[in-house]
Amino acid sequence: MQTVAQSIPGSKAKIRTAGVLSGIAVLFMLFDSTIHLMAIPPVVEAFNQLGFSINLAVPIAVIELVCVILYLIPQTSVFGAVLLTGYLGGAVAANLRIGTPLLSNVLFPVYIGILAWAGLYLRDARLQELFPVRKS
Repeated sequence: MQTVAQSIPGSKAKIRTAGVLSGIAVLFMLFDSTIHLMAIPPVVEAFNQLGFSINLAVPIAVIELVCVILYLIPQTSVFGAVLLTGYLGGAVAANLRIGTPLLSNVLFPVYIGILAWAGLYLRDARLQELFPVRKS
């Protein structure tokens, strides 16, 4: 069985960068799911603005946690990233629908998705083979 460091081709800096990028995305998603489970007042207000019932907070948090767990397991990380992308796309659509500010609200889930995919790309040799970076 290979360790994560053995399965990642490249330097230690690449491995650390992959961990930092993935870690930022995962920490945000864990924070987000936790506050959904707690249904704190800002979450209730956000759900009202988005037109969602607060009763959906727990199911949404569970879906988010399942996606994050799948992302963190090396054997299912690509599947988890695909599911996270769908989840984050729903967040983009919900924010677009109500006209929230583009750069701060609408695109924030896109930023998280970029971090998640960049971290996964740097730590998964299969993705690097599938999508090689070409040198001109």
